[in-house]
Amino acid sequence: MNSPSPYKIRILIVYFLSAILLIVILLFAFIFKITLGDKKAPNLTITKIDHSIRGKIYSNDGYTLATSEKLYKVSINPKSIDPNKKELFINLFSIYSGIPKQIIAHKLDSKRYVTLSYNIPTITAANLKLLNSKLDRYKVFQEYEENGRVIQKMGIDVEISGYRRKYPYGNIMEPILGYTQKIHNQKITKVSGVKGSEKFNDHYLKAKQDGLLYGARDIGFNIIQNKNSNYIAKQNGLDITLTIPLNLQKKIETILDDANSKLQAKEILVGIMNSKTGEILTLATSKRFNPAEIKKEDYSSLNISATELSFEPGSIIKPVIYATLLEKNLIPSNEKIFLHNGIYKVGRHIIRDDHPLKEATPEEILLKSSNIGMIKLTQNLNSKDFLESMRLYGFGEQTQINLPQEAKGVLPTIQKLKGSYKASVSYGYGFRATFIQLLRAYASFSNGGYLITPQIIAYVSQDHDRYKIKTPSSTQVISAQNAQKVQEILREIIKNGTGRRAMVENVDMGGKTGTARIFIDGQYTKRYNSSFFGFANDSKNSYTIGVVIFDPNVEEGYYGSKTAAPIFKEIVELLLREKYLFYTPNLRIQPQDSKES
Repeated sequence: MNSPSPYKIRILIVYFLSAILLIVILLFAFIFKITLGDKKAPNLTITKIDHSIRGKIYSNDGYTLATSEKLYKVSINPKSIDPNKKELFINLFSIYSGIPKQIIAHKLDSKRYVTLSYNIPTITAANLKLLNSKLDRYKVFQEYEENGRVIQKMGIDVEISGYRRKYPYGNIMEPILGYTQKIHNQKITKVSGVKGSEKFNDHYLKAKQDGLLYGARDIGFNIIQNKNSNYIAKQNGLDITLTIPLNLQKKIETILDDANSKLQAKEILVGIMNSKTGEILTLATSKRFNPAEIKKEDYSSLNISATELSFEPGSIIKPVIYATLLEKNLIPSNEKIFLHNGIYKVGRHIIRDDHPLKEATPEEILLKSSNIGMIKLTQNLNSKDFLESMRLYGFGEQTQINLPQEAKGVLPTIQKLKGSYKASVSYGYGFRATFIQLLRAYASFSNGGYLITPQIIAYVSQDHDRYKIKTPSSTQVISAQNAQKVQEILREIIKNGTGRRAMVENVDMGGKTGTARIFIDGQYTKRYNSSFFGFANDSKNSYTIGVVIFDPNVEEGYYGSKTAAPIFKEIVELLLREKYLFYTPNLRIQPQDSKES
């Protein structure tokens, strides 16, 4: 019998070795199954959400007024901490996180996966991730066996839990900046706008779309970003830039705070608007609050009085009524009008002027702020035309400013205007207007007769792209010629009328005082709202400025000439110092004596 060939012998050896290798593999698989039981191999790839954030709000001079700060939750499996190094972990984690050691130690007594905090700010979260790497090098984390299974070591898990809104400048620019509230029933804490610019621009500011990151993880549950990881970009909310410079607003608010320390008013409002574009330079109040720490006593300050509150304007409406009469050719040129020596009966009501006059020209009626004179001037204006003129000037409707919950004010009906109501409306009673409506009406005297839309949003932006917000077209309410006539009278009021305390030398300016009794519980009281509205111009700039003092302390003097006019003057002087306005060369104003009003 022939012996096997060398080739066949090699084939048999290969088969034999393959069989031994197969037995070894099966044996290893059997031992691995016994050791781990039914446990699956740990998943070393994860998917993380890259949460988008709410947009920022900036001032016109580049300061961040509102921003979102991410908050993180920090968790750990206590069993992954080497018992011999537990005290080291507690000490270092307390130093890095600011959480007291006793709180950490108490939570680590749990046998389950625990969350040490839900409110870790961004910088602290980054430091805790660095701590995690250090602790891993010190071998603080360990694998452990449980129920016959080996559990892989796990470090500190740091992941986003939500975000909170931050307001770096406290109560400055409130309440027009507004505030936010938490949205419940979310996987992470989010916020939405409640009041002010936060509310009105919520559709721009709110986060658009979360991003996704997928890939292998490290011990700190961070995704290793390499060619095998995938990322879908997030879309944050748009940023908003206001027309208002923070530095100017802050200084205006300081003026109001100082004034109110003397006047003890319920509230003082100031607005400065570009007469030609409608851009708001300042919209300030003495009633402010910190949006990050709203307290019960702040509730009355949350609303924006400049747009949400209407009131009887008193004598500051007279130039608007006068402009309407000019437009309808109902002003008798330089004719002396009999004023009954300051006492006049309309129906059952007796009207008294503060400064009785026997007679006056139409311009003198405004100069001396005669209520009787305004009644006489409007006698030939029928009720329908009167009401239509008020609506043409924007009263009774929203101005469309970029702020929420804007009030419309209240206009009388045609039927009421047929009676004594027309007389009272002619000097500012019997109807209600908002501060922003009055500011817009006065701007028409400085821009050629146009009713413009006030705006506090300069633009919205994303990355480096800017987008202007479209505003309604302006409407011409009076001719440029008649607007100029009213402006000349307002200049004269500051030079020689009731507004002398507002005067700043070598500045082209004009304005009108107002003092209106407050109507409470069906009757007019001896409490007042005082005001001053007007303009300040130079060769390039034109600003409409309004001041209203709600219910000042009577002992300090309640007339607009004594309270509001001096604040107006301070504002003009501030605009000069801050280079928003410039002196007009060779302009000399020589005031004459005049009674207060």
